[in-house]
Amino acid sequence: MRLALATALVAALGLATPALAQNTPPRQPTISVMGTGDAELKPDFANLFVSVETEAPTVAQASTANSAAAERVLARIQSLGIKRDDIQTANFQVFKVEPPVEKMNVSRDSKDALKFRATHQLRIKTRDLDNVGKLAGEILASGDMTFQSVSFGLDRQEEGGDKAREAAVRDARRQAEVYAGAAGVALGRLIEIRDGSAQPFEQPMMRMQMAAKAADFVPLVPPATIRYTANVQLVWELAERP
Repeated sequence: MRLALATALVAALGLATPALAQNTPPRQPTISVMGTGDAELKPDFANLFVSVETEAPTVAQASTANSAAAERVLARIQSLGIKRDDIQTANFQVFKVEPPVEKMNVSRDSKDALKFRATHQLRIKTRDLDNVGKLAGEILASGDMTFQSVSFGLDRQEEGGDKAREAAVRDARRQAEVYAGAAGVALGRLIEIRDGSAQPFEQPMMRMQMAAKAADFVPLVPPATIRYTANVQLVWELAERP
């Protein structure tokens, strides 16, 4: 009896399998392509970074001296035609300065035994890119500061990213059409878009340490453009050629 039931069950499964296979739709072939694109836009402004440094035996004295020096620097920068809103603090810190090696054995009671250094970094924004080198030289000539670096940026960040995305989509379609044509098929319905990234190409920050009155003109050449890059993954169904 058990053998008869087992035989019947196997027979029933054998009959059902073709029916289940017939109800399973065939998988639609697809192609997935990663596209890359870039866009280049002219920079709108430059950020110049300068630092004001002071040293004193105590944290309070170093901070107070730095505040006074920073006020002189701000007044000088504004006298060059830079608006107060375009001058911002980028960083401020106070740290202990270890004595030179030759003074390591000096008593802690000595004034040379311990000092504190206050550093106030300012970011100066200018839209006059043609004269950014001249401005850097004038800032240096004012004294009380060290010129550190300069970087360039865009106001219309979204525009650069969007143009790069459009270029990435065009690149993905071009690749997909090449693959499909070589395989003897055609692109069908676009079924998936996976956003990658869109960001400005990191312009190398021009770094330099220049003491005050080191130059009346700093040879800074703004980049002609700032490049944005984007990635996107697109998936199409494949179809027979018409």
